[in-house]
Amino acid sequence: MERAGKLISKLKLPAGSVCVEELACTGWPPAVGKSVAAHTRAIGLVASRLCVEVEDALWQRQLSILKGQILKRLEGILGQSVVKDIEFRVSPRRRMPQIASQPRGNRDEAEQIQDPVLRAIYKQQRGRRPA
Repeated sequence: MERAGKLISKLKLPAGSVCVEELACTGWPPAVGKSVAAHTRAIGLVASRLCVEVEDALWQRQLSILKGQILKRLEGILGQSVVKDIEFRVSPRRRMPQIASQPRGNRDEAEQIQDPVLRAIYKQQRGRRPA
């Protein structure tokens, strides 16, 4: 089975149609595997150095140790020595927008009381508060 980089080079596409940076970033997940790719993200290629965002300093330290192996895997996947070095940058994972579990608005706090008798007493007493 041929690697993606070798196949793309054989396609004889016009110059500039496949950006080397995009190719390097796309080759990152297969080079490191699903579990590591879930905690990292290749963000760009600058002067043959692949910049990769990692979740924390622990990931940064562990991946720095494995840098040589990852570079060999990237070269095998891309079919050429596009990436000469990897820079790991700590960047906390961004949280995606959350859907509200309960709609905001004017909700009566008495509705949170489960017992109907206690709820009625609470509503009566709330109306009698001195100003």
